[in-house]
Amino acid sequence: MEGRVHSRTVKEAAVQLLAERGVTLDSIAEIVYELQAPYHPHLSQETCLDSVKRVLEKRELLHAILVGVELDKLAERKALSEPLQSIVEKDEGLFGCDETLALGAVFAYGSIAVTTFGFLDKCKTGIIKKLDSKTGGQVHTFLDDLVASIASSAASRLAHRLRDVEEADAGSLVTLAEEHEEAP
Repeated sequence: MEGRVHSRTVKEAAVQLLAERGVTLDSIAEIVYELQAPYHPHLSQETCLDSVKRVLEKRELLHAILVGVELDKLAERKALSEPLQSIVEKDEGLFGCDETLALGAVFAYGSIAVTTFGFLDKCKTGIIKKLDSKTGGQVHTFLDDLVASIASSAASRLAHRLRDVEEADAGSLVTLAEEHEEAP
């Protein structure tokens, strides 16, 4: 590849890597739904999936996915130098580089995304819990945190969008009420 890599190519590669590692966009959307449904009773899975797809337009997140999954795959092949190999392979508790990589992409979505990322990192739910279980011989030291990053960013994005819709609807109702009061 010469010159710049088109963002469409990066997105396709990142989504393909997620799929190869057993992560579907629907499984991430399920986490988003679980996070946001208590606040929005009419929320649909489709709306959550759309938010996940929108978040996956951010290059910083896509780059983080490419880097993190590559490190996980290298650890599976025992291709990292020691002691990094052992640290990544065992997902040592004091190794914070995985969270740091994932957290970097979360900052674009504000404090809701940051706090939600911390919650998901601690409470592990859905596909994140499965990735963190260390079964099946795969290493997901970075991937579980990257999925938490995607889900928390999508949930935050959705929370803000839904609030905008509520306020727009309320504003139009106020405007209609004001017009009615002024009408003869």
